[in-house]
Amino acid sequence: MSRFSRLPALLLAFALSWMALPSASAAPQRQMVSAAVDTLNMRTGPGQRYESHWTVSKGYPFRVIGRKGNWLHVSDFENDKAWVYRPMTARTPHHVVRAKVAVLRKSPSTRSPIVKRAGYGDVLRTLERRGDWVKVRHEGGGTGWVARRLVWGW
Repeated sequence: MSRFSRLPALLLAFALSWMALPSASAAPQRQMVSAAVDTLNMRTGPGQRYESHWTVSKGYPFRVIGRKGNWLHVSDFENDKAWVYRPMTARTPHHVVRAKVAVLRKSPSTRSPIVKRAGYGDVLRTLERRGDWVKVRHEGGGTGWVARRLVWGW
């Protein structure tokens, strides 16, 4: 058998293998944003004519689940969904407390002294990540490490 008679079979095998690989564009991307203004309106649709059901404060984190023009469809840590105006958001990482109480510690260890306590829904500015811990600054002041399982965001 000649070398050239195997070429179509090799090309076909290569093409099928290449098509079977997952593409980067096919993988769901988890884009996160945070409120960049002091008070951000959470709307029922993508536009100012839609009703504002509630508001959030600066730094509140969201997962982007859709887009329409300059509007982002977002969900929060409670899986509530709303539309926000994209220019009023930022790529500044924040977390929100999803536990009843989250303890901020001096270092990333459960044996480390407590610096501050944060309550459910408190917004925390993300400063650093280390394993299962996140170093944060509380919106009311105070910096410390919190266990990642107690917060939601990025």
